[in-house]
Amino acid sequence: MADYPTITGSTYAGEFAGKYISAALLSAPSIDGGAVTVMPNIKHKEVLQNLTTSALLANATCDFQTEGATVTLTEKVLEVEDFQLNLQLCKSQFHSNWQAAEMGFSSFDNLPKSFEDYLLAYAASKVAGEIEVSLWRGVDATAGQFDGLVTLATADGTVNDVTGTTVTAGNVIDELGKIVDSMNTNTNIYGKEDTRIYVSRNIMAAYVRALGGFQATIGANGVDNKGTMWYSNGAAISFDGIPLFMAEGLAANTAMAAQASNLFFGCSLLSDTQEARVIDVSQYDGSDHVRVIMRMACGAQIGVGSDIVLYS
Repeated sequence: MADYPTITGSTYAGEFAGKYISAALLSAPSIDGGAVTVMPNIKHKEVLQNLTTSALLANATCDFQTEGATVTLTEKVLEVEDFQLNLQLCKSQFHSNWQAAEMGFSSFDNLPKSFEDYLLAYAASKVAGEIEVSLWRGVDATAGQFDGLVTLATADGTVNDVTGTTVTAGNVIDELGKIVDSMNTNTNIYGKEDTRIYVSRNIMAAYVRALGGFQATIGANGVDNKGTMWYSNGAAISFDGIPLFMAEGLAANTAMAAQASNLFFGCSLLSDTQEARVIDVSQYDGSDHVRVIMRMACGAQIGVGSDIVLYS
């Protein structure tokens, strides 16, 4: 196990006068934002039951119709898989660095408090981003991933497939239109309160640009004649009245139309996916090591495949 951080650009000047800065990380917006149904407290498996019936109304008679409506129960299993994060650092690597003043003067020192706080937040955020990716396009055979929603939908023969292409500002409206057309033709989810079109980042960006006047049918000045200034990052956006949700975990040129109540993320305790712990093992084994750990169980499942449109 690698146990030495790579420290570059160090100019120790007595005191730590700033904050650590990391690259922008993916979070787990699909989970945090309620874009999928979260099912916590799953130890191993959870059964998702689906009930369908034939037509319920019939012409009235004096008798109970014993051969009236039929009821069909089907089920899918949401199985969670155990995951862990193990990270080990050697405290001596900070002795000559600009965090040294925080470690004290004894040889039995501690990890710099500012770095410990940052490391905990970094680890939790990084793991959240990896869960977001796995939720949508994870493949169970890949270490650290579980089968994601797109993987499950691809394997489900009842899902409505729409052949995709490279999406640009010039064709994004036509491509999103194909998804809506399939919804109207093959499903009953159009107009449902929790129906969304989940899109990859590049599709969302192409749509925003198209509405800024970069698509022939929009007009040169775009929405409200504001050009590229029309959109405020994070503001709600829709297509044909259907909310768009940018799912960070979706691969480029991929989209899915579904109800949030038909897409499931299962986990052990929800806090397990957000809690990182620092353990100073030097007091137990005589080393100079500090370890960061996380443990959790995660999985995903789709409900009714015929109520999903997959664009890929």
